[in-house]
Amino acid sequence: MKLRCLVIDDEPLAVELMESYVRKTPFLELAGSCGSGTAAFAMLREQPVDLLFCDIQMPGLNGMELSRMLPEATRVIFTTAFSQYAVEGFRVQAVDYLLKPISYTDFLTAANKALRWFELKHRAEEAERSERTDSTPKEPVRRPDESPQSIFVKTEYRLQQIDLDRICYIEGLKDYVKIHVEGEIHPVVSLLSLKALEEQLPADRFIRVHRSYIVQPSKIRTIERNRILFGPERIPISENYRPAFYDFLARHSLLPADFPSKE
Repeated sequence: MKLRCLVIDDEPLAVELMESYVRKTPFLELAGSCGSGTAAFAMLREQPVDLLFCDIQMPGLNGMELSRMLPEATRVIFTTAFSQYAVEGFRVQAVDYLLKPISYTDFLTAANKALRWFELKHRAEEAERSERTDSTPKEPVRRPDESPQSIFVKTEYRLQQIDLDRICYIEGLKDYVKIHVEGEIHPVVSLLSLKALEEQLPADRFIRVHRSYIVQPSKIRTIERNRILFGPERIPISENYRPAFYDFLARHSLLPADFPSKE
C-alpha cells in the first residue's frame, strides 16, 4: 500500500525537510506541497490525497481549521513548534502530532501509525465486500476506530496478557515500565519504554500526566493538590501535562467550573 501525501507549511525550509522525509519513505508518495491552508484546500478539491503533513499556525486558513474541512478518508499528521495544540489535535482525530524540529525517526513512527490505520481500513472494507457476496460467517475484523481490549507485554521469559480495564496506572523507569493492575499486589514489570507502550494504548482511555506516569482516568477516585491517589500511592500531575489532563477529565466527566483550584 502507498499513501499519497501533501506537505503544508508556510516555512519553505520546513517544506523541503518534510518533502525529503516523504521521498525516502517507501510507502509514501509525494503528491505536492502548499504554503498555506487556503492553497491546500483548493488543491485537495481537485486532487484528493490520503495523508497530510500539516503545520498549524499559518496565515489565513490555519491547520486546525483545514483539518475540520477534510473528507473522512483523509488523515492528518500535524507538524508544529507549539505544544499547546496537542489537545485540540486529539479532538480532530489527528493520526499524530510532531513537534519541530522533527527527526526522521519521529516522522517515520508517525507515518507508520498512519499506514496501520489505512491497512485496517482497507481490511475492514474488504471484509464488508466479502460479506455481501458470501453468507458464510466470518471472524469480525477490527475497524480503525475500534480500541483493543487487552495488551500483551513481555515479562521475564513469557508474554502476559493484561486487560486494559484492569490497568490503573503505568510507571516508567528508564528502559522498564511497571504496570499497576487492579487487584494485583505486585505490578507487571516489562523491558519496554513508556513512550513505546503509550503508542499502543487507546488515547481515549489513557493519558500521560507526568514524564514518568500514564493513568487510566476511569480508575481515578481522588485527586488532591494536583496528585492522583491510588491507595497509598500519589501520582504527580506535572505542570506540562496538567492542561491536557484536566481538559480530558472535563470532556469525559462533570467537573466544577473552578476546578482545579490554584494552590
